[in-house]
Amino acid sequence: MISFLKKAMLYFQKNQEKTMANKIKTVIWDMGGVILRSEDWSPRKELAARYGMTLESMHDFVFNSVSGKLATLGKIEEEAHWGDIGGQLRINSESLREFREHFWAGDSLDHELSDFIRKLKPNYTTALLSNAWTNARNVLTKSKPCIDAFHVAVFSCEVGLAKPDPAIYNLILRLCSSEPEEAIFVDDFVENIEAANKLGIHGILFKNADQAMTDVTALINGSGAG
Repeated sequence: MISFLKKAMLYFQKNQEKTMANKIKTVIWDMGGVILRSEDWSPRKELAARYGMTLESMHDFVFNSVSGKLATLGKIEEEAHWGDIGGQLRINSESLREFREHFWAGDSLDHELSDFIRKLKPNYTTALLSNAWTNARNVLTKSKPCIDAFHVAVFSCEVGLAKPDPAIYNLILRLCSSEPEEAIFVDDFVENIEAANKLGIHGILFKNADQAMTDVTALINGSGAG
């Protein structure tokens, strides 16, 4: 009987320790398409029509061109990337300025989601993980302020790594002093979520703000954290 009780207590203790170890401690968020989103697509649609592109091809042109990828990794400045865009479009500096303004005109910061993250901050490590160009930190500090919602902010251009490279997930986990199973990651790209899941991070594919907040809350409550 004593031996059985000892075994039972050891089993309970090990499982309790495992449960405690697997508590959610960190919630990591993407920026573009999640916290900062295009809510009004009309400016980009008008821009695409003006330059003979579809919305999809224009996005690919801006984000996935050679210079766009270099800017994402911080190998060139954002201004150099836009200069390349202007060169390919064969437009002057004034037309390029208008292109840039129209491209971002429909984007807005989700204040409700930002406030939700701020409410998590006292009890969890909140982090930002973004594939972004060199002006991103400045944007989130000044024109669309939400950088204060995060303990840690990692921008691809500052570290020379980009999602879905496992190295950038491992980097932010180290900065947050978190194990993969202790972290949640919210992103709007399937490939980025799949990469996080492979490392053991709890990935949530962003569809809308209400869904993301509900899913994060459910994971936190289910983990026994808080």
